[in-house]
Amino acid sequence: MANTLECLKNISLFENLNDEELELLKSFATKRFFNEGEILFYEKDIPKSLILLSDGMLKVYKTDPKNHEVILHRFMPYTLVAEMVTMEGIPYPASAVFLSDGSVIEIDFEKFKEAFFSNPEIAFKFFQSLAAKIKNLERVISLNVVLDSTARVAKYIYENEDALTMRHNHLAQYLHMTPETLSRMFKKLLTLGLLEKDAQGYKILNKEGLKALFE
Repeated sequence: MANTLECLKNISLFENLNDEELELLKSFATKRFFNEGEILFYEKDIPKSLILLSDGMLKVYKTDPKNHEVILHRFMPYTLVAEMVTMEGIPYPASAVFLSDGSVIEIDFEKFKEAFFSNPEIAFKFFQSLAAKIKNLERVISLNVVLDSTARVAKYIYENEDALTMRHNHLAQYLHMTPETLSRMFKKLLTLGLLEKDAQGYKILNKEGLKALFE
């Protein structure tokens, strides 16, 4: 497992910092370790630092009025988590739990701003990361609010072929539907000749046909 300095070097936001700047950043950064299933933060907690995921997989989710999870994003190393919330100083709008053993690096945000926001390259990459999060939120809204079940499954598979290797209960949770509904949607896509199934799993037969279901 990489140490704090090695992890910081792996973050694209900091890839052009020199050794002196990295040491300064490290001076107000703390690495924390988590076990699978541990909560990083709960919805409505107040952020205290900039969070960088350095190891493991992290799930950010909300719970609807029926107590169903709506998965907003799954994060992999090395990425910023909830930086917009930290910058605004507002409560977390969702919760985050580790899907595996992992770790984060927490950076004192006020010291980070003071030391690095005058660097235009750092500021630009920080706001690029914010823009990517907004685009992801738009995709989540489209999947879970605008589209019906068939279109939702078709769109997600079209944009993420690795979804075909996911366990159905995990994929169903991400798409905000029951595993039974997801199974029916897969059978429908098989019947329409858009997917095929063999001993290795599912494969896309007609990608343009999938696209036609959600456009």
